[in-house]
Amino acid sequence: MQVQISSFFGLLILLADIYAVLQIAQSGASDARKVIWIAVVILLPVLGLLLWYLAGPKKP
Repeated sequence: MQVQISSFFGLLILLADIYAVLQIAQSGASDARKVIWIAVVILLPVLGLLLWYLAGPKKP
């Protein structure tokens, strides 16, 4: 049961990270900011996602 919960949590994080990367790529931010945010989200999957959600590029 523990493995299933861990796998489910990992899958949710992966899907959320993919969503964040797509949103970052489509944002109106500069290319440099996009690269930095994508690197943060990929290198720090959970923390990067939280940081992007709280402080990342916002839609106008």
